[in-house]
Amino acid sequence: MNSVTIEFFLDGQPVQAQTGQSILQAAQQYQPIPHLCCSEQNGFTADGNCRACVVEIEGERVLAPSCRRQVEAGMRVNSASSERVQRNRKLLLELFISDLPDGSCNQEHLQLNYWTEQLGVQQSRFPAGDVQFEDRSHSAIRVNHSACINCQLCRQACQDLQVNRVIGLSGRGIEASIGFDLDDALGLSSCVACGECVQACPTGALLPANPTSLQPVDSTTDSVCPYCGVGCQLQYQVSDESIIAVKGRDGPSNQGRLCVKGRFGFDYIKHPDRLHKPLIRRDDAPAKSVPFDAANPLHTFREASWEEALERASQGLLRIRQSHGDNALAGLGSAKGSNEEAYLFQKLVRTGFGNNHVDHCTRLCHASSVAALLEGIGSGAVTASFMQVVNADVAIVIGCNPESNHPVAANLFKQAARNGTQLVVIDSRGHGLRDHASHLLQLTPGSDVALLNAMLNVIISEALYDTEFVDERIDGFDELSRHITDYTPEAMSPHCGIEPERIRAVARLFARAPKAMIFWGMGISQHTHGTDNVRCLIALALICGHVGKPGTGLHPLRGQNNVQGASDAGLIPMMLPDYQRVDDAKARVRFESLWQAPLASEPGKTVVEMIDSIHNGQLKGMYIMGENPAMSDPDLNHSRQALAKLDHLVVQDLFITETAAYADVILPASAWPEKSGTVTNTNRQIQPGRAAVPMPGQCRQDWEIIQSIAQGLGLGWDYPGPEAVYQEMQQAMPSLNHIDWDRLQRENSVTYPCPTPNGEGNDVLFDQRFPTPNGRAQLVPATLLSPDETCDTEYPLILSTGRLLEHWHTGAMTRRSQVLDALEPGAIITANPLTLRSLKLSAGDRVVVESRRGRIEALLRADEAVSPDSLFIPFCFAEGAANLLTNPKLDPFGKIPEFKYCAVRMKAAST
Repeated sequence: MNSVTIEFFLDGQPVQAQTGQSILQAAQQYQPIPHLCCSEQNGFTADGNCRACVVEIEGERVLAPSCRRQVEAGMRVNSASSERVQRNRKLLLELFISDLPDGSCNQEHLQLNYWTEQLGVQQSRFPAGDVQFEDRSHSAIRVNHSACINCQLCRQACQDLQVNRVIGLSGRGIEASIGFDLDDALGLSSCVACGECVQACPTGALLPANPTSLQPVDSTTDSVCPYCGVGCQLQYQVSDESIIAVKGRDGPSNQGRLCVKGRFGFDYIKHPDRLHKPLIRRDDAPAKSVPFDAANPLHTFREASWEEALERASQGLLRIRQSHGDNALAGLGSAKGSNEEAYLFQKLVRTGFGNNHVDHCTRLCHASSVAALLEGIGSGAVTASFMQVVNADVAIVIGCNPESNHPVAANLFKQAARNGTQLVVIDSRGHGLRDHASHLLQLTPGSDVALLNAMLNVIISEALYDTEFVDERIDGFDELSRHITDYTPEAMSPHCGIEPERIRAVARLFARAPKAMIFWGMGISQHTHGTDNVRCLIALALICGHVGKPGTGLHPLRGQNNVQGASDAGLIPMMLPDYQRVDDAKARVRFESLWQAPLASEPGKTVVEMIDSIHNGQLKGMYIMGENPAMSDPDLNHSRQALAKLDHLVVQDLFITETAAYADVILPASAWPEKSGTVTNTNRQIQPGRAAVPMPGQCRQDWEIIQSIAQGLGLGWDYPGPEAVYQEMQQAMPSLNHIDWDRLQRENSVTYPCPTPNGEGNDVLFDQRFPTPNGRAQLVPATLLSPDETCDTEYPLILSTGRLLEHWHTGAMTRRSQVLDALEPGAIITANPLTLRSLKLSAGDRVVVESRRGRIEALLRADEAVSPDSLFIPFCFAEGAANLLTNPKLDPFGKIPEFKYCAVRMKAAST
């Protein structure tokens, strides 16, 4: 029902309110009322626990909690004017502060402290409690139980917002208190350190463990998280030019929430390893193949001025092009930076190197998804945001672990499941979402096509597909129908390990749902048959009509903070900005006119192809900005040998990464909290980041360094800053129509495409037609293929790699964050307890894992989520680099390596 404006009286003055508002909400703009146990953040409910917000309503005997009482027309409410109310509030605050340990409520950001100051409560006449208990068992959060007033905001934050179910009430009556799991110490509980409880706590009972977070705040800066593709908006709190804390903002994708990385993973920018000056490889440096001595970098490099470093970098690149031709150079850009930086980097390669050999990390995560989506529906981006899951009746989550990789999005999935959405989790490895799923299909690794084709067989053979949608909007249905005839659940069950009736049940559930979505991750894309996997998912959604309306869609969850934006900006070898093919003469002419330079027509080399080309002697030089292929590429021995062979390598980064150790010139770059620019998250939401702190030492802005290299190559660039770059991007990219720089600064988030200058962008796409030549989608059948490498008696286990919640990508940033590294401090290998038993190993043992390409050593951890025939190894630990083992074999369409399947063996390490 629509709200209606009514009038009531507050301290004798008539004020306006909306029906359904509480007195507390209605009074805020006129006269704030003290409150501790309710929050303005979306998702919290008012429980009326603290009683600090009580008011006097004329005609009623008892004081009423204003957070729970709705306004009524003509109601007369007395708050500040009532002596009884004021006396009650002050008495209550005195009782609250009486039990506080000394110094626990002297921080300006704590709500209890704010209201004691506002009401003039300096001290308490009541005696302190007998017991004061502090829990410092957790590396991110400290708990002061004595400061707790049982407001239960932390419980709501944990249970209702983040759906982590760690915090609850322990005990009864006057003995009731907040507890973690089964009254465990926080550090021993299942807490994932999202810090939502810290942000909600009004008294200091929950605070960051880092004492610097309690310093007075000098300034705040609104920005966006530099980690995963969710794109959480946040606020940096700064003291003495240092970030001391991070608070979640009410952005469209996070609604005020953050995860452990976004809240606690910001101190890497102050790490002692941070580069402050340009470095040049010494003439007497050891060979590049020798392990780099990170403790003594000046044994290998010498400090240089920016003038010398830039000249050495650009002249080395220019010399190679002049000596070996246009195809002798390549560039790897970054999805960790801004759209503007990605745009400049690909423009530099295309106009300064004279080729299209430019790529970035999307090649290693979702290249196969983009290839299949462009082929099938004409667009490589998501068809609907992950927020649409709340409108879905069914959601399939396949080949991804959102709780680790996209934690805030995972919270939305869990909320949706709690509110009635049927969650179908399909993965070879179990994960946290299984506890919220209506159906869990733990399939055999590498058997996705078998399972998905069996589901297509059920839907088509039982005529469960959307006939009208198929007839009006899809091509290739008849061919698909013939193709999947033999892919019955009975025939595919031995391949995928799922019983036929369970396959049928999930297929029927998805097809019959009024609205359904599919989300997937790198468990789908990182295979030699990754493009085929995605083709099957596209077919499932299309034949059931689950595209183009709220609560439906196809959504590959993008990994890094700007994978979507960097891809949009053209940081891929076969596409110009906005996915215009480099071999399209018309598109090329348009960009040649804009950039005033000739452009190559041949698609460039991808990441892994670049490595092979170095070994073949074709590539002689590279410029790498913010990427770490010496950790992220498959078959690292092969990749590192290639980097060592280069005649000239320029690396632009924050630290001497594993890749920078092979460089001839290292250029110290800017960290995300030190720069301004835009990023585009997995939802197609373009959002501005803003500089919060200055760069250390002689570091420079990334866009400025790229421009200096371009100038050294003879390009006449003269951008004054990111805004000017973005303005040029708007000329090059129709997707940015109606989304100018000023609008982004004003609104903080705009979804593309945006059809009107002031209207909202389109969250859900393709309600009428697809962006293909005929407006129709194209179904592409997928054939059952085995992984490139299979297990045998010598290598009997299947290895899959991925991310941890606490660490991100290759760990260059998160492993230099004190809290994050304390939570997960070293290399691990996870295996099922049954595997441990069969190999006579125990959790905590040091073990060796070997593949046909390499070996690593790490600590063993038991995990029932891993299937008995498999291992899972995070790829963020340099001392146990998982990619020394992985297979570089490529998907023929997306050119993505097979990170999710390689054959290995495991044994105890020698003592």
